[in-house]
Amino acid sequence: MKNYFVDFIKIYCKSGDGGAGCVHFYRDRYIIKGGPDGGTGGKGGDIVIQANSHIYNFLHLRYHKHWIAKSGFPGKKNNITGANGKNLLIEVPIGTIIKDENKNVIMEITQNFQKKILFEGGLGGKGNTFFKNSVCQSPYYAQPGIKTKGKWIFLELKILADVGFVGFPNAGKSTLLSVITKAKPKIGDYAFTTKKPNLGVVEIDFNSFLVADIPGIIENASKGKGLGLHFLRHIERNSVLLFLISSDTKNKKKEYFILLNELKKFNLNLLKKKRLLVISKSDLIDNNQKKKIRKIFFELKENIIFISSFTKKGLSELINRLWDLIQQ
Repeated sequence: MKNYFVDFIKIYCKSGDGGAGCVHFYRDRYIIKGGPDGGTGGKGGDIVIQANSHIYNFLHLRYHKHWIAKSGFPGKKNNITGANGKNLLIEVPIGTIIKDENKNVIMEITQNFQKKILFEGGLGGKGNTFFKNSVCQSPYYAQPGIKTKGKWIFLELKILADVGFVGFPNAGKSTLLSVITKAKPKIGDYAFTTKKPNLGVVEIDFNSFLVADIPGIIENASKGKGLGLHFLRHIERNSVLLFLISSDTKNKKKEYFILLNELKKFNLNLLKKKRLLVISKSDLIDNNQKKKIRKIFFELKENIIFISSFTKKGLSELINRLWDLIQQ
């Protein structure tokens, strides 16, 4: 199965070289020895990064990994400056982090239409007109344009969402997303139906917030089991984490601690985020079972919400609680 969700990619970028300065002397029918009039070379094109909210991953860059901007044109006679090289625009999704080959962060793109120069083009060389002075009236030299070096860079996507769903496969994350938003994620009665993050917008009164559903996590995901922890980078920027545990799970306390432990192994700061614990598929259990579950998590000082995406029970309370946490 082809992977149509690309959230990490390496590309080659080179801004344009500066154009060479011109060596030329003015000549006319009646002027044999005119002064220098060589123009300056044009500036090389920049490599520019811009955010586009209609792009959701780096699939468009998979088969276009070399981005080389045009060089500036050389200067001309009559003090004419060479044309600048055309800038090269690379569009990326919101939430893109750009790193150099040593994995040092160069810049982050966090707003729609945000535009930044990634690599500037080389400056054009000065023509011989520039070097004329009282001592040297007829300079026979000009500067070459500044040459730029190409670099490989890494683009990494971290989805910007207010709430991130965390849970085991088949905990009901995708179903919940489809019910509280207009998103249409793939839903199936088998593990790992979600193989890529899905986004949805939750509307509450005249406001809204963004939620992200990531593929399920299992025990030892940090060691590569299941789909691993590859997609956890997408909840690093979420302000609230929503933990979903299915009501038909035998040991809910153990499952919750497994999730916390896997997040801790990936990034300890994830445990410092605001979080809400939700028991999904609550239509499958009775009130006595709910009391037992509530008691288990009360001892852990965790307040929980029971929801059912099938009957819609508890969803209004869930949305309001999430909105309150986002606003805190």
